[in-house]
Amino acid sequence: MLHADAPSADRETIARSDDHRALRIWLRMLTCTQLIEQRVRSRLRDRFATTLPRFDLMAQLERHPGGLKMNALSRLMMVTGGNITSIVDQLAGEGLVERLAEPADRRAYRIRLTRAGERAFAEMAREHEQWVVELFGGLTRRDHEDLLRLLAKLKAHAMESES
Repeated sequence: MLHADAPSADRETIARSDDHRALRIWLRMLTCTQLIEQRVRSRLRDRFATTLPRFDLMAQLERHPGGLKMNALSRLMMVTGGNITSIVDQLAGEGLVERLAEPADRRAYRIRLTRAGERAFAEMAREHEQWVVELFGGLTRRDHEDLLRLLAKLKAHAMESES
């Protein structure tokens, strides 16, 4: 819920009726993304006393059970190495991740979830999924299919435009 004195997270309100439809769609998509992310962040904080970046880092490690080097984590999460180091330090201090020596490179470490980290992440991931399902609950199954199809089409076109 937005506070009355907080700036609006609703970017869509800056659109004018005479703006190009594509711009209005973009602003609506951005607003929806921000609203959903805001609620997920709040629930992670309230329920698990954690942050979305910590959750995201643990999700990457869960997908790579053998662990990942710091530079790979940085690349996957699209943040600086300093940000990754800070999050890893916190999670390691809580016993949720561990640093393993990288035999091929004595300067590098491989980061992986500990057993406690696997259990903690599994619980967070279950609830996270329920929250997202709930947030999309106002849409029918058909709406979901249509939205997935249309967004896939938009994504493909945007990726073609990069070349």
